[in-house]
Amino acid sequence: MLSRSFLKAGHTPTLLSSFLYFDLSFMVWVLLGPLGVAIAKDFHLDPAQKGLMVAVPVLAGALLRLAAGVLVDHIGPKKTGVLAQLVVLAGLASAWLIGIDSYHQVLALGIVLGVAGASFAIALPLASRWYPPEHQGLALGIAGAGNSGTALAALFAPGLAQAYGWSNVIGLACLPLAVAFVVFVLFAKDAPRRPPPKALTEYLDVLKTPDAWWLMLLYGVTFGGFVGLSSSLTIYFNAEYGLSPVVAGFFTAACVFAGSFVRPVGGAIADRIGGVRTLSVVYVLAGLGLALASFHASSVWMAFGVLLFSMMALGAGNGAVFQLAPQRFGKEIGVVTGLIGMTGGIGGFYLAASLGWAKQATGSYQAGLLAFAGLAFVAFICLTGVKAQWRRTWLAPVGARS
Repeated sequence: MLSRSFLKAGHTPTLLSSFLYFDLSFMVWVLLGPLGVAIAKDFHLDPAQKGLMVAVPVLAGALLRLAAGVLVDHIGPKKTGVLAQLVVLAGLASAWLIGIDSYHQVLALGIVLGVAGASFAIALPLASRWYPPEHQGLALGIAGAGNSGTALAALFAPGLAQAYGWSNVIGLACLPLAVAFVVFVLFAKDAPRRPPPKALTEYLDVLKTPDAWWLMLLYGVTFGGFVGLSSSLTIYFNAEYGLSPVVAGFFTAACVFAGSFVRPVGGAIADRIGGVRTLSVVYVLAGLGLALASFHASSVWMAFGVLLFSMMALGAGNGAVFQLAPQRFGKEIGVVTGLIGMTGGIGGFYLAASLGWAKQATGSYQAGLLAFAGLAFVAFICLTGVKAQWRRTWLAPVGARS
């Protein structure tokens, strides 16, 4: 998959630095999910409050991605990444030193963690600008595999919380973030062909283009489903199947790792057969998986298998969307990444919050999962309707497969 032409085409140190920054930023972005069982116990939270707690960082990250995307196009991705990492490090250190004594303070921390979620709009343009169109799917798939950081949180945070207390996990998170910061400063480089800065209002002109809205919708489903489940599965496995937070974290980590590392595969497949064809299959598979997951399985292993399958489909879809985006918006990739990433985060906020609300109102997560499965089928229908126009206008002229 890593051909000689791919290795020669771009800048490998920047690609790997982008991955590490993205990976560890996502680790802390969803940190409240793996810690959610312990936090809920201390503050006596109901299911709706737990759902909102894990959804707030996702929403904050979604909204901040737009600002990050504009900054990427204005001052460059490396400077933007340095600033964002300093904000997250300062926020985590302050929360650990001062302490968190209420549910509202947890929500405030969630907003700070949203800055880490905005790394998506920084790391992907940083990597993308080094690679030609024929390698965009794989390059952005590798950088975007930093989604796996959500698995690191699920894998380690519950056990560390059990051993040292959940508030100390917040402080411990600063250590790997500091390592990623040093690597980013030393090895990441802005591409030499960065477009010149424009007036900030000019960046929003892409919203006048219908294709931007279509891509935002498509990613709102694939990434929204991925990050919404990443934030919620530890609580889900604990509440539905009685797993301890540590074991529930292991199950969540396995689902997230699978979804993360299939993202480059999805990008590579999209490079070969086209992003539209890849996404069409993805939405059908993800919709079926989430619909099946909504029915309480007789065993946790059956539920795990269905959710693992769903996360892999969503992860492949994430890679496929970003095989398409740079082809259509190469010169505005920073702000477009921010806009697309914003709607992805909003989708994740909706899923995480709706699961909590569904559990609170009906005693089951089924309604939340079924609603998102429905969104996957809506995305499939919309993609089917727009693909012919895309092939006539911009997919064919750039020589892209569709």
